[in-house]
Amino acid sequence: MPLSKMRVYELAKLLEMNNKDLLTLLEKVNVSVKSHMSTIDDDAIQLVEEEIEKSKKKKSPSGKSVPAKAEPEKKAPAPKAEKAESKTPAPAEEKKAPAPAKETVKVKHGGCVKDLADALGLSAAEAVKKLMSAGMMVPASASLNDDILLTLGDVCGVDVDWSDEEPAKEAKKAPAPQPAGGKATPHGSHLKPRSPIVTVMGHVDHGKTSLLDAIRKTHVTAREAGGITQHIGASHVAYNGKEIVFLDTPGHEAFTSMRARGAQCTDIAVLVVAADDGVMPQTIEAINHAKAAGVPIIVAINKMDKPTANPQQVMQELSGYGLVSEAWGGDTVMVEISAKSGKGVDQLLEMISLVAEMQDLKADPTVPPEGVVIEARLDKGQGAVASVIVQQGTLCRGDLILFDTCWGKVRAMFNDAGKNVKQAGPSTAVEIIGLNGVPQPGEHFHQIGSEKEARDYFANLEAERRNAQNNMAVKRMTLEDLYSQVQDGEKPVLNLVIKCDVQGTIEAIVGSLEKLGTEDVGINIVHTAVGRISESDIMLATASNAIVVGFNVRPENSASKLAEKENVQIRLYSIIYEIIDDVKAAMEGLLTPTIKENSLGEVEIRKIFKAPKVGKIAGCRVMKGAIKRGSKVRLVRDGIVIWEGSVASLRREKDEASEVREGFECGMTFANYQDFREGDVVEAYELVEEKRTL
Repeated sequence: MPLSKMRVYELAKLLEMNNKDLLTLLEKVNVSVKSHMSTIDDDAIQLVEEEIEKSKKKKSPSGKSVPAKAEPEKKAPAPKAEKAESKTPAPAEEKKAPAPAKETVKVKHGGCVKDLADALGLSAAEAVKKLMSAGMMVPASASLNDDILLTLGDVCGVDVDWSDEEPAKEAKKAPAPQPAGGKATPHGSHLKPRSPIVTVMGHVDHGKTSLLDAIRKTHVTAREAGGITQHIGASHVAYNGKEIVFLDTPGHEAFTSMRARGAQCTDIAVLVVAADDGVMPQTIEAINHAKAAGVPIIVAINKMDKPTANPQQVMQELSGYGLVSEAWGGDTVMVEISAKSGKGVDQLLEMISLVAEMQDLKADPTVPPEGVVIEARLDKGQGAVASVIVQQGTLCRGDLILFDTCWGKVRAMFNDAGKNVKQAGPSTAVEIIGLNGVPQPGEHFHQIGSEKEARDYFANLEAERRNAQNNMAVKRMTLEDLYSQVQDGEKPVLNLVIKCDVQGTIEAIVGSLEKLGTEDVGINIVHTAVGRISESDIMLATASNAIVVGFNVRPENSASKLAEKENVQIRLYSIIYEIIDDVKAAMEGLLTPTIKENSLGEVEIRKIFKAPKVGKIAGCRVMKGAIKRGSKVRLVRDGIVIWEGSVASLRREKDEASEVREGFECGMTFANYQDFREGDVVEAYELVEEKRTL
């Protein structure tokens, strides 16, 4: 078919193929592409078509990129395909012949890049780079389908085998009662694709709510005012037969608040930037929050309907914050849209679907349910009401669930359309009633066995929390105790959130601080902005384990209270060099001290005496410095060190002495050592820790 230049994902749609399969096929025919967004020409398209035709003729069951038409019924009769293969003379088997020579690595179905990296003795970062070289952008912690694991195995020159029958059984066991905090992880071998969860972020008035309205094709304000909308904090949007879940609360405050409590339910962040306004303070804040969370960012350049729209200027400004458009050779997806007219919204949804597909999001609907709270309130008629997103398993009416601060039995569940539902699978947002308390946004929940078990467990947990309340505060980074935060084998890093009165001061402070970083200790500026220290700054510091530094600014009252509650340190300054000195001192505290040896004295053994019960005593003269009881010493004979230890006892004439100085005689014994001779030299020394400086 005569086709002009197109992107990889567009060709994949035409051929009804998976993007990853097409990328693998392109690599097979020696066409170099960076990602699913790369463009290919007619020659490359023709090579792909020819390869598909060849695969069809060979009827190869191993060509996973061939079933372009995605017909599961044709894939099912695997035995027939094997028989057909066996009848043909063995070209396909010849290709498989070298495989036994490769090392075989066993991993679980649905494992992540890190699992295979560990098995290969690689770091997760190295494995991710290898996948990127194969045209696949995959996070190290994302659960992967078998094709990607096989591809990574091929890139690393090993065979991948599956060994997860036992883990699959274990995954079905109900979890033992435990604190509900923590991240939901994929389980077992029943992993199925799940919908992506998307947060919309950006500066005020750049069109976050308008974009959500345009996506859902409803007017949020009007429906809520009429009391019709069931507001559960998330919306399910259907696109091309797939579902995308949008968190309804625009902005990054709730996003970071949840992340600070250990919740990570967002898969993709959509950054809305007005084409006529460009990058603004809250835009920068949103970028920093999304980067700190490690979620992919898609930029929606909004208000393209305005005559003053300048998307090129927006792209240029964003590139200064590490977001470089794919059109400019970067890896950030940017889409020009108009939330008002709806132009470009479908393309944005297409890009969200593609990024989600590359993440290969999966969950196991068969395991006990677990998830995270997105909103919660106390309703006069219904009592405690919580909006939750199910991350693993299937939540059913009647399930007993445990949160960090409460528990309950699900009496009823409502979806975003207000419909009463009986169950909710992974990536489904529902509002539940039947809890004995109001949980906080970001709290995790999981299923528990019985009401008695729940009551007993929660009573014990509450008692433990009350008894250890003062010791249970989360330990945050402070300038005084940074050294205690260092983990063995890791480069210590000092994280900072900086707020100043003017932009010029920020640049001066950041410039000075960045010069302090060395190979041994690093400094990471998490966020900078002009203005007072706000609650958002404290939440970001909480989530990033950072110190908040203020220059000629003061914290808001609410920020001070939150900082005290979350145990975040705020340092206020009015002189720049004081900031530099304090941070330098803190970073020096992160450095491992050096050990230096100081010589105390030198003693010559001149005569040896024997005493009952004591054994041999060295009669000595101090030739240089001094000798102390308990001193570390080394015994030197003919210039060779023959023993190292310490002085057990020291006497001057008949009296015990703590120290004997140069020119005086003394008697001494050594700890667990008596093989000394006349003429031996005793060198006394001490080991002193010296602080390293930058």
